[in-house]
Amino acid sequence: MSHKTGSVEVICGSMFCGKTDELIRRLRRATIAKQKVQVFKPVIDLRYGVEKVTSHAGSEFDATPVQAASQIYELIAADTTVVGIDEAQFFDQEIETVIENLAGKGIRVIVAGLDLNFKGEPFGSMPFIMARAEQVSKLQAICMVCGEPASRSQRLVNNRPARYNDPIIIVGASEMYEARCRQHHEVPRD
Repeated sequence: MSHKTGSVEVICGSMFCGKTDELIRRLRRATIAKQKVQVFKPVIDLRYGVEKVTSHAGSEFDATPVQAASQIYELIAADTTVVGIDEAQFFDQEIETVIENLAGKGIRVIVAGLDLNFKGEPFGSMPFIMARAEQVSKLQAICMVCGEPASRSQRLVNNRPARYNDPIIIVGASEMYEARCRQHHEVPRD
């Protein structure tokens, strides 16, 4: 089944808010509808499996790891109507053009990623992808300090907040990160 017009849907939020679970849910529904689905993820994300997108809760969907966003063009099948892209914030800036071109060809593109880095600042190409998307779903986790809705990813180093000048990209899960609300998100600047 093909779409008459392409579209871009973004699923964003902090770590542990259910982005990948929601991506997988949408991809499964497309598969049930007999649409040809392909999923891509950055090769840097090796947390749960090389050729799968996997949520922290354990849901998974087959995926193709790529080094650079432009590789998606080489790997896309002619009959693909839905493309899933997980962890979009880790891709190079070319991901913005790739997503726009796929949607321009009538493909439904579903993108999941962190909208903010550990500092609480816009992450990679996500702000640009979100601005051009037809639909943006911003999910929230639960703050590990107070239990309120959380929109930030707190990086921890030896159980203490990471410093502002620490590297932006360090792939990890619950051993290094936790969800925090605005009030309890800490990024020391010294």
